[in-house]
Amino acid sequence: MKRLLTLCLVPCALCIALTTTGCKSTAKAAADEPQVTESERPASFASDDAMLDYIQQVHFNYMWDGAEPTSGLARERIHLDGQYPENDQDVVTTGGSGFGIAGLIAAMDRGFISRDQGVERLTRIVGWLEKADRFHGVWPHWLYGPTGKVKPFGKKDNGGDLVESCFLMQGLLCARQYLNRDTQAEKDLVARINALWQAMEFDWYTRGGLEVLYWHWSPEYEWEMNFPLEGYNECLIVYILAAASPTHTVPEACYHKGWARSGGIKSTAAPYDCPLELKHNGAEATGGPLFWAHYSWIGLDPRGLKDQYADYWNVVHNHALSNYKYCVDNPKNYRGYGPDCWGLTASYSTNGYAAHCPSQDLGVITPTAALSSFPYTPTESMAALKGFYARGESIWGKYGFFDAFSPVSGWTLPHYLAIDQCTIAPMIENYRTGLLWRLFMSCPEVQQGLQKLGFTTTH
Repeated sequence: MKRLLTLCLVPCALCIALTTTGCKSTAKAAADEPQVTESERPASFASDDAMLDYIQQVHFNYMWDGAEPTSGLARERIHLDGQYPENDQDVVTTGGSGFGIAGLIAAMDRGFISRDQGVERLTRIVGWLEKADRFHGVWPHWLYGPTGKVKPFGKKDNGGDLVESCFLMQGLLCARQYLNRDTQAEKDLVARINALWQAMEFDWYTRGGLEVLYWHWSPEYEWEMNFPLEGYNECLIVYILAAASPTHTVPEACYHKGWARSGGIKSTAAPYDCPLELKHNGAEATGGPLFWAHYSWIGLDPRGLKDQYADYWNVVHNHALSNYKYCVDNPKNYRGYGPDCWGLTASYSTNGYAAHCPSQDLGVITPTAALSSFPYTPTESMAALKGFYARGESIWGKYGFFDAFSPVSGWTLPHYLAIDQCTIAPMIENYRTGLLWRLFMSCPEVQQGLQKLGFTTTH
């Protein structure tokens, strides 16, 4: 599902409801351990580390046991109640799959699956992506898993989706860096990921050389979507990868004049004494939905990352902390909000889908908001994790916490979205070991791209 550049635009496609529990994997878990199911939910844990192991494994299972079988990629949605009004059980999402691939790497590293199992799944994924619809090297937002053909996200959104494709490539580049064994299977995968990476025509998406990148291009409607990528929101990774591209790079002016609005991106807003540093599109005063602190940061390491506009650790840390403080302050007096129940981001809601944030607070908590913020707010995120877990199976199913719930009304549905579920395991891993951050930042092209744009980093 497309997270929006501005909070005032919520496509009607986001209000549709949803997929089956997914195919059963025939792969055997590492160390002969059974796949996690809701019936195995422990009542308690020996330690916080043991709890995090379990939470990572269950949420990774969305990408493993719940994957679409032909592609091996993340289904756009999984609905345990079998209710799919759009009959889209077999639709996969490129962005959510990128997060899922990052989770796959974490699962391999932790032994949730064996390395050979991970390589086999990645081989299936890469082989499918090679044949799937692409538009100047860029995949669409949604694809039909059995065929690899585009499923339009909207009437004119039936071509390349640069943002979602960059989320996908971020995960693939993490995988490329991880695959360092001297085996033919891993060498072949590295070469094939490189070919996909080098085929992405970032320069095409400048719309003929304009000093900004555009989100969409369609062979039928061309540039009619007309969505320039201007910051700040979830899309920073697009400019990093565009600058880093070894084959289709873009001038640094695209970043400075387009994304950074010739300096207009800077902000003095400081909700709850937490300086945001950058203007949050459509939510400048109080900050946007928390996925803005997650999607580009699955691989991009904010620690010590700075440019002329911001210190990016402050950007993500203060965004998460201000979201927490808002929920604890609870100015709308919603029952249930507090230190162990917080987190506003885009998700399913009581009436379809909504980009929840302090300026659009509908009394709906989305667990991924707090759980994917573990690297920034570990104490507050652990309190939320324990609070969510204490609610029992009312908000829990096969793939972990349901997408969202309302402590105010008691509303929830046994529904999951890839873009929420698949960020949890990798972001918890970044908190625990920095694995995905280390892998992505080890890409020589990424380092060159950051330098080109004027970034400095200590990691």
